[in-house]
Amino acid sequence: VQLQAFGGGLVQAGGPLRLSCAASGRTFSSYCMGWFRQAPGKEREFVAAISGSDIITRYADSVKGRFTISRDNAKNTVYLQMNSLKPEDTAAYYCAASRYINPLPTDYDYWGQGTLVTVSS
Repeated sequence: VQLQAFGGGLVQAGGPLRLSCAASGRTFSSYCMGWFRQAPGKEREFVAAISGSDIITRYADSVKGRFTISRDNAKNTVYLQMNSLKPEDTAAYYCAASRYINPLPTDYDYWGQGTLVTVSS
């Protein structure tokens, strides 16, 4: 599975941004998809994940109520809708694929390149 994330950019605090991650391959729906982020000097952290069937979602406490993960298996794409952005959301955001809906980066087998999100105050 090859993943490509895009949609990052500069946004003012309080604003929205939507990230997309396009996947190659015909087995996309069999993978759980996750979004992670990494700020400069910090470890990569879990943001959100969604099961292959689009039934189960998980979120980090820091983004609950502000971010929404979704997927379109017909388009082999997973999305991260980010609302009410805060300066502390500034990071490189990565999408990843796993057989399990887990928050641990080590459980993910495939990674896309990061897309940078910068939130100005």
